Amino acid sequence: MPPKKDSAPAVFPPAVLENTGQAVSTVAALADIPEEDIWLAKQKSKRTRRAYKQDVQHFMRTITIRSHEELRKVDHRAVIAWERIMREIDGAAASTVRRRLAALSSLFKHLVRYGYAEKNPVSEVERPAINRREGSTLAFSQADARRLLDKPDEKTLEGLRDRAILAVGLQVGLRRAEIASLTVEDLHQNRGYDSLRITRKGGRHDALAVHPNAAMRLKAYLETAGHADDLDGPLFRPLSHNRKKQEQRRHMDPDAIDRVLRKYAKAIGIVRGYSAHSMRATFITTALENGCSLEDVQRAAGHSEPGTTKLYDRRGYNPEKSASFFATY
Repeated sequence: MPPKKDSAPAVFPPAVLENTGQAVSTVAALADIPEEDIWLAKQKSKRTRRAYKQDVQHFMRTITIRSHEELRKVDHRAVIAWERIMREIDGAAASTVRRRLAALSSLFKHLVRYGYAEKNPVSEVERPAINRREGSTLAFSQADARRLLDKPDEKTLEGLRDRAILAVGLQVGLRRAEIASLTVEDLHQNRGYDSLRITRKGGRHDALAVHPNAAMRLKAYLETAGHADDLDGPLFRPLSHNRKKQEQRRHMDPDAIDRVLRKYAKAIGIVRGYSAHSMRATFITTALENGCSLEDVQRAAGHSEPGTTKLYDRRGYNPEKSASFFATY
């Protein structure tokens, strides 16, 4: 996995046919695949594979490692140096440092298990502490969320699409990757209610009844966009005037969902610190604030543990009760 290669990881290749018509042994073909690519290929999520690849490449670039053989021989000193560079020089967030260390540790656990490395050098490196009681994602106030929902121009296709995206984020609470991966047929009716089928992290499938306003916006967008009958096609699509001359029948990139949110946040005067994930934090906080049970919010968010949902709960942050407001001179 040399850092200069940005191509997709190798996957298990099909058997190659010789001129005689005999298939080359699949076992022999697999033996030529670097074990690092095997580790990457076994990760179930495409996003996880991309993130793990980038994290390991970051380590290799930082420590100037140019081959698999060099990588497999590193010890705890190289990992400690990397952690210190990320934390003290790059100023990376504690959560970023922990994620990168976890990716490298996962790789070395695999290499050790199959005899390609003697030990896992990450296991001896202390990871930076993070706040496990409250996450760092900022949430919008209910007033700002309302302004965001109404900001896109409903007289244009782009505005209708973006109004639907913001509704799914703020009123259904989906992750940006979940929003981007929706298909037209994911919008359906179940027991008389409009619902969305969702592909969660790790490929797990779920279905949720959605707010009537969100369903209305989705239908208005589909009607104007003209692909309501393309059931297995992408729900949210790039617009034809995008710079990239690519096929229009494709899913929006998750990063594009983030850009949509930032565009309208800036339009209402919020220019720093917010991302698409802020819609999720806003959804969770607002649902809890309005009386929804933690169990039901946890299910809507797709979290396996209630503690994860609580990380997004911003009800404890009440600016009006800040001591600063009482220090009047």
